Amino acid sequence: MAAHLVKRCSCLLREATRLAPALAPVGQLRLARVAHKTLTSSATSPSSCSPSFFKELLEKEPVFTPFPEQQEVDRLIEKATRPEELLKLVDGGHGLHHNHAALILIRLSRLLSQQPQDKALLLKDKRFQQLLHMVSSQVSGVWHGTLVKLLRSLYTLPLPETSQELQSVEQEVRWRLRRLKYKHLAFLAESCATSTQGQSARELLGELLVHLERRWTEIEDSRTLVAIMAKAGHLSELLMTRLEDKCLELVERFGPDELRKVLLTLAAQGRRSVPLLRAISYHLVQKPFPLTKGTLLDLAYAYGKLNFHQSQVCQRLAADLLPLMPSLTPSEVARCATSFAFLKWLNMPLFEAFVQHILRRAPEVTTAHLCSILLAFARLNFRPEQEEQFFSQVHERLGPVLASLEPALQVDVVWALCVLQQVQEAELQAVLDPGFHTRFLGATSPKDQSTFQKLLHINATAQLEHPEYRGPLLPAMAVDPTPFAPDRKVTLLQQEFREALRALLGSASLGSFDVATQYGWVLDAEVLQDADGQFLPLRDFAAPHLAQPAESRLPPPGSRRLAILLWEFPNFNSKSKDLLGRFVLARRHLQAAGFLLVDVPYYEWLELKSEWQKGAYLKDKMRKAVAEELAK
Repeated sequence: MAAHLVKRCSCLLREATRLAPALAPVGQLRLARVAHKTLTSSATSPSSCSPSFFKELLEKEPVFTPFPEQQEVDRLIEKATRPEELLKLVDGGHGLHHNHAALILIRLSRLLSQQPQDKALLLKDKRFQQLLHMVSSQVSGVWHGTLVKLLRSLYTLPLPETSQELQSVEQEVRWRLRRLKYKHLAFLAESCATSTQGQSARELLGELLVHLERRWTEIEDSRTLVAIMAKAGHLSELLMTRLEDKCLELVERFGPDELRKVLLTLAAQGRRSVPLLRAISYHLVQKPFPLTKGTLLDLAYAYGKLNFHQSQVCQRLAADLLPLMPSLTPSEVARCATSFAFLKWLNMPLFEAFVQHILRRAPEVTTAHLCSILLAFARLNFRPEQEEQFFSQVHERLGPVLASLEPALQVDVVWALCVLQQVQEAELQAVLDPGFHTRFLGATSPKDQSTFQKLLHINATAQLEHPEYRGPLLPAMAVDPTPFAPDRKVTLLQQEFREALRALLGSASLGSFDVATQYGWVLDAEVLQDADGQFLPLRDFAAPHLAQPAESRLPPPGSRRLAILLWEFPNFNSKSKDLLGRFVLARRHLQAAGFLLVDVPYYEWLELKSEWQKGAYLKDKMRKAVAEELAK
């Protein structure tokens, strides 16, 4: 019986909604009376759910629409360009009602956002107070969308937190939270997050976030989802997780602009959501929609910021950007080069096009753009075909302004020139001068420690690659190697390598691990061999190329010191066996310091399965390094 009654009620409400989709507050009361009569009769009349029955009842009860036709005052509010024009409407005999008052307040806040100096005068105006009182006294009749915009406007005017009118609007919003649309909730959350109203706005924001987190399944279209993710996603970790799940559900409907916005939102919040990034990458590759220049640049930036490498996406971005090069500005070229550098993706035709663009439009290239491009080239160890012409321009442009750059950027630029083997003596002297580098000695912040590490590399370049350089250099105390913390994280490759080398050596005294040098580089392992290829105890012999050589006898004639360097996946360009510029510089320095280098790349080590194979591999690599040295 109960199920039968529920079925009848559902039929009744469905027909009522179809015939009268929107009712005014007065009309709602009348419809309730109509529904009550119909429900009463439906219990006894099987035919009471027929459309004709509803039509007869609704014709007897007049229904008022909540959205009356636009009046003259509505047009005056929209066309107003000055606050005074809006305030005149209060005393203009236009018969304003509460919705008009709310619209005037909304329009006032928009106009005053361009004239903030007039806000204080407005708060004292009697007509403004009349508008506030009119809205506050009849706030329950203000339409949903208008109410949402009204609260944001009151926050931006701004009214005092103790204002009765503001509290009235906030309370009305709380009462309507369950009835407001999801996009309205997101709009309000963004307003409360940027409000300066203090405790009341924070409390309302908390309630809004709870509703957003619970009602996320109501989102049905991709545009609303992307907008909410950008505006309110950063306010709640749980909400952002829910929105990412919804994105995975709707990503097939996304166009290029929506994919771009989602990626930029993830990049802005630093959220590396791998499942979502994979789904977006799939659609970027599979769908043939055209990508504009701005979209391509934003996609490259977002992928670089999130450090997410997807080969097919990188290929498409590079291929689509190449024909657009003539239309790019120097700023866009610098931004694009930086993005691809973060992605560790070296596309030779594209980077050669960057160089041509810089040479062709040299007067338009600022110092900041040139520094960004130089750092991108150094990261990828890219040396253009027109190397001499390009670096001549770099030295010509940077020479007069190098000393005026921010200190950390100045070190970065000189370090990049060291990586690319283009640094000049004057540039070395500028950053190795005691008056400059003293500020980075004993650095504690991660940024300053990174800068000091680059100073060590610059100092090593001056010592090892520029024999004509006469100083200044970093003081001996500054280059003293710092031992690593005992709890330093060890990768799986390092762990397996150490076990294999210990087994090969047979004694702990015959090898050292994590050897810090005065050049700012760390050896994964170090061994010493005599002329017959036998391992010698390291601690028994001096190491003059290290910062603090032990006070012991010199190695026997014909002995060789081998530095073993592990190269893991992040040390290489993406989809390449070419080392990044930083590690190319490390190899050059250590080779110049007298080491025989034994390279152990990850892609070779992964092919070794047994402990015997790993030991044999290391022994063979050492033997080849010695043979190559003898062949020279």
